[in-house]
Amino acid sequence: MDIKRIIVATSLSAAIVVGFDYFVPQHAKKDVETQTTQQAQGKTPEAGGKVSALPVAVPGGAPANGPAAAAGPAGRIAIEGPDATGSFSLRGARFDNLVLTHYRETLDKNSPLVRLLENGDGPQPSFVELGWQAPAGSTLRLPDATTDWTSDDKTLSPDHPVTMQWDNGQGLIFRIEIKLDRRYLFAITQSVQNQAGAPVSLTPFQRVERDYKPLETGGMIVQEGPLSVVNDRLDEESYKTMRKGATKPDNSAWSADGVGGWAGITDKYWLTAVIPDQKAAVSVHYRFVPNAKEGSYIVDTQSSQPIQIAPGSTVQTTSMVFAGAKEVNLLDQYTNDLHIPYFYKAVDFGWFAFLTRPMFHVLHWLYDKVGNFGIALLIMTLIIKLILYPLATKSFASMARMRTLSPRIQAIREHNKGDQLAQNQQIMALYKEEGVNPAGGCLPLLVQAPVAFCLYKVLNITIEMRHAPFYGWIRDLSAPDPTTIFNLFGLLPFNPSFMPEMLHVGIWPILFGITIWLMQRQSMVSMDPAQQKIMQFMPVIYTIFLGRLSAGIVIYYTWNNILSYAQQKLIQVQIDSKVKKGGKAVSKS
Repeated sequence: MDIKRIIVATSLSAAIVVGFDYFVPQHAKKDVETQTTQQAQGKTPEAGGKVSALPVAVPGGAPANGPAAAAGPAGRIAIEGPDATGSFSLRGARFDNLVLTHYRETLDKNSPLVRLLENGDGPQPSFVELGWQAPAGSTLRLPDATTDWTSDDKTLSPDHPVTMQWDNGQGLIFRIEIKLDRRYLFAITQSVQNQAGAPVSLTPFQRVERDYKPLETGGMIVQEGPLSVVNDRLDEESYKTMRKGATKPDNSAWSADGVGGWAGITDKYWLTAVIPDQKAAVSVHYRFVPNAKEGSYIVDTQSSQPIQIAPGSTVQTTSMVFAGAKEVNLLDQYTNDLHIPYFYKAVDFGWFAFLTRPMFHVLHWLYDKVGNFGIALLIMTLIIKLILYPLATKSFASMARMRTLSPRIQAIREHNKGDQLAQNQQIMALYKEEGVNPAGGCLPLLVQAPVAFCLYKVLNITIEMRHAPFYGWIRDLSAPDPTTIFNLFGLLPFNPSFMPEMLHVGIWPILFGITIWLMQRQSMVSMDPAQQKIMQFMPVIYTIFLGRLSAGIVIYYTWNNILSYAQQKLIQVQIDSKVKKGGKAVSKS
């Protein structure tokens, strides 16, 4: 028995067990916890509410997480769009109440709508704020989180923009006009009218802020946290780097200067972003402001140079706010029509975007044609198999040729029991004699691996799979298989929820494990008995630890393994047929 190989195999197995929770997205547990919490809180799109306390000054002219100093409830303007509803606070000019009308927290038809922005009364305060900053030492009164704006408008809709106004009592009149498209984009025009007798210098800013620690569900596969495009370059950071990197005096963890671009905070499926004037020179900052609660995560953009406002004149600046679902085709449309640079990169296609983006668009096209995301995924997998068929055939043929030598390899091992060196020398001599390269199937597999990973990546980032049904008991392809072996997949009246979640193996994970076992039978022919004994446990390990992935990914893996196994069997039959006919069983690879 080769003790070194056993140690290596055991170490790899342990690495899978220990590292799984860190590297692989835990869709089920975290999503369910989020949904349960939000349902228990009964969050609904309500208007009104005060802003939370504990003001902390940050660059931008208004205190982060600032208190509502003015007496009485804040006025609000309702937001009524086809895809987003909520309300806008006249106190502080804040977008702090927004839900998405086509997305719910769970499959339950009575489940709350997904809430993207929330005021300080809620458990997860999140908002967008915009305004002006004066030079250091200025005594000008500027609008901030405590300012009560006025407006004659009551409702913001795609057909009805709104305008609000505030007079600082020092000769400056501030106005904000907001327009909403039919999806998730708000177009904003801020203006300042100078009726004073002296020129004024002001800097416009816009900010996305979260006053809580967001729950991350994407693992290392999906970007969640601050991101921006400045100078046509995407930057993605984590909440952890924001906390660790924040330095005094402005609590900035990262910054960049450029022209135009955009910046915001992303979740797995949702995005809140501010988009400055694309012709303006801006500075972008990621900040973390500690406070008595969980701290404030802030992404802001502000003009690099102040705007000069002469007496008797009015200046204005334009920007946009996006708060909605990360639908790739919609982000592509905004990128092209509004010239927002690389806005589609809010969807984390990763380093292999040249593969993942085309894969997504093909999968989306198939979904539109067949009407079932699961079926579209099966067809997509088959298409990829056909494209990679020559490479896979070369790899499987190499393994099949190895299989034909299996009896002779076994005989060598039996004849040289206890002499590992002699075994290896005679086996390598056999390979050389028969023209077989034991590593001949590795290169094709290395080419196929990135393709498989890219499809896995697409399934993790695409919102189309969220709450998409398949057939039978699979009602949500983005959630794990809901069945469990402990109650015979629902046949027994037994609730096993008290047992460890990782042991709740469903029907599709078991089918996946069976395909792993079938595939393994084809690949273990060249292994020594010690390796084979270790590898026999791999189907069980994969079934348990990968079985809690989303059902769509498990179905993809299972179907992919079935196609691969069928291809292997076909190649093996062809080679065995040649052997029976007396032909040369192997050829030089």
